Amino acid sequence: MLDPEQTFRLIEQAQNGDKTATGELIKENVPLIISVAKRYKSRGVEYDDLIQLGSIGLLKAIMNFNSSFEVKFSTYAVPMIVGEIKRYLRDDGMLKVSRALKQTAYRINKFSAEFSEENKRAPTAGEIAEALNIEPEDIAYALDSSKCPVSLFDTKGDDSLSLIEKLSYDNEGDNLDKLVLADLISRLAPREQKIVYLRYFRDKTQAEVAAELGVSQVQISRLESRIIEKLRENLKN
Repeated sequence: MLDPEQTFRLIEQAQNGDKTATGELIKENVPLIISVAKRYKSRGVEYDDLIQLGSIGLLKAIMNFNSSFEVKFSTYAVPMIVGEIKRYLRDDGMLKVSRALKQTAYRINKFSAEFSEENKRAPTAGEIAEALNIEPEDIAYALDSSKCPVSLFDTKGDDSLSLIEKLSYDNEGDNLDKLVLADLISRLAPREQKIVYLRYFRDKTQAEVAAELGVSQVQISRLESRIIEKLRENLKN
């Protein structure tokens, strides 16, 4: 198994056109692809096709990953793999949410509502995972598969809404459906991606992000607003 440093080095080589490095990364992450593909068996698509779709998602993750995100590559890759499979299923109109995923989404919604009422803020992904004894990626699977647009990430002291809530359309009832965050984030510029990851995956405040990037909090606030607008436009398209 590759350690993070080896993984980052291979990713850098792959992004520079090294096909051997790309092949090694794909081989190393085949179990990850299989794990995701198994969740979508019996959906009217051949298992081998699911594996192929997952491989495409993994390849996109390899080409878009940046070690400055400060997350494990597998954490970044899972939503990309899921997104590729679900995009295909969605386009074919065959996506059916399993009972288990619906139940998980219901538990997440219930916990989020109770937590928000008690603490006056939405729970973070880590708090949800710990409270319900589930993996963070399972939260993404359940909420992405369901039509429950609840917040995955904590609202900050300098904000009134979470990222997902900010991305909701303005018209009543026009909520985000099956958002694949990583797919949208991957379309941003590297600096914009880092801001998103620091704010919503590392739970840092705007002031902390500003200090890390060497800019003012006002600049981060403006950049974040532009990023959210860009994500919304990408979603519409």
